[in-house]
Amino acid sequence: MKKIFVYSLFIGLTVFVFSCDKGLEDLNKNKVNPTAVDPVFLLNNAVINSSYPVKALVFDMGIVQQMISPNGGVLAGANFNQDSRDVTTAPMWAVYYQNVIKYNYDVIVNTKNVPARSNLYNMARIFQAFSFMVLTDEYGDIPYTDAGTGYSNQLFLPKYDAQQSIYPKIIQELTDATAALNAGGTIESSDVLYSGDIAKWKKFGYSLLLRAGMRLSKADAAKAQTTVAAAFAGGVILTNADNAYIRHDANYNQPIGGTLNGSEAANFYLAKPFVDQLKNTNDPRLSAIAIRYVGATSGNGQTVGAGTTNAAQQIGMPMGKDNGTIVAQATADGLASFYDYSQADRRRIVKTTSPVFLVSAAQTNLLLAEARFRGWIAAGTAAQYFSDGIKAHMDQMATYDVNSAVAAGARDTYVAANPLGVGTELNQINTQYWIASFLNGPEAFANFRRSGFPLLTPNPYGQPNNPDVPNGTFIRRLTYPTSELSVNTTNVNAAIASQGPDKLSTKVWWDK
Repeated sequence: MKKIFVYSLFIGLTVFVFSCDKGLEDLNKNKVNPTAVDPVFLLNNAVINSSYPVKALVFDMGIVQQMISPNGGVLAGANFNQDSRDVTTAPMWAVYYQNVIKYNYDVIVNTKNVPARSNLYNMARIFQAFSFMVLTDEYGDIPYTDAGTGYSNQLFLPKYDAQQSIYPKIIQELTDATAALNAGGTIESSDVLYSGDIAKWKKFGYSLLLRAGMRLSKADAAKAQTTVAAAFAGGVILTNADNAYIRHDANYNQPIGGTLNGSEAANFYLAKPFVDQLKNTNDPRLSAIAIRYVGATSGNGQTVGAGTTNAAQQIGMPMGKDNGTIVAQATADGLASFYDYSQADRRRIVKTTSPVFLVSAAQTNLLLAEARFRGWIAAGTAAQYFSDGIKAHMDQMATYDVNSAVAAGARDTYVAANPLGVGTELNQINTQYWIASFLNGPEAFANFRRSGFPLLTPNPYGQPNNPDVPNGTFIRRLTYPTSELSVNTTNVNAAIASQGPDKLSTKVWWDK
């Protein structure tokens, strides 16, 4: 009887244990943890991470003499003709390769053989081409073929491709991917750039193709012409309703706006060449962009009450002054201190929620003005594209803030007073492109090198004995980050051997 009881107890406990185990199996399943991510959200991550980092402020915008800082340390860069790769050049490289390129690549891999996601596949190809164009324009030879394959192919030390071989591939990708977009296919409405609007994505793709073609105007004029003609025939961005730009909010701050509303609020100023260009032509955009805190002797003095947006009172900071020499310069300019120079208004145009424009109607119309002047397209007139580009940028200013809007009357008065002249076409067109690309540092830097306009005086700082930037010249590219030199040594050294010294003065392939 005792044995029967023991056996019965054993059987009961066994059944109980197995029953508990079965229940625990269900309990151990995390029903809210995703095992897969819709690739459209990966594309969104690529888009929002492409907002230009502070590096664009320290280098690109300083090189083209739009905004500078007289302070050194982590802010040293273009204003000192100084190579500061550890703290300024690495972020663009790291952010784009570790986020933008990687996410785009994952979308491409995961949608390539999924017909229902064909539009998403081609959208990612277009955005990947844009991303590579930014990187190769900044650095020259870069990882292209092997880029983004760390996870899929376990390739952690990518080889570098020559820029001369990268550009034809970018052009082909933009051509094929844009043509393949299909309004009858799946509409990726969760896309943060255009909400899946295929017509707008096509215009974005062809506008990038136009940009890529124009980039080759001196390196390969024949290829440039055929590429530009194909882009124009496809249909490009001509109105602000189709602009490609990144929206920011309280949760996702604009990188440059975050910097200029934080620790560096009192450290960056509008450069004298930029202010003078706008001021001397009575350009209403100066009041839309600038603020000067009259009489400020410190950052604390830059208060709303001291601020003026009156164009007549704006004074740009001269190039090549450090925090020692700028003191005497400010006195000579009749200012209380260097804190009294004009700034980009951080309460309007460079808020933490300000948009970042990637491709705009203003830029595209101005490129078409040059293309028409060169005879590369037959429709329209260079003069009309020129005036349309100026108008588009002035109208675009309202997107930053209602208080940065340019009145239609002021816009039309300026356009009428500044028509496209004879014999100065390329200078005028590309000077307006420089203005229209304000806050888009990489594009302003690239087009300045390509076109040679506006006619800026080289930054005098550190010359004539500067080993990085020879006397009377400009910075022509950014140097590779230290991480590449120390980790991917063999491949980066091969690129340097092919392209030229890893210096700020070495030109990229298309910069003739």
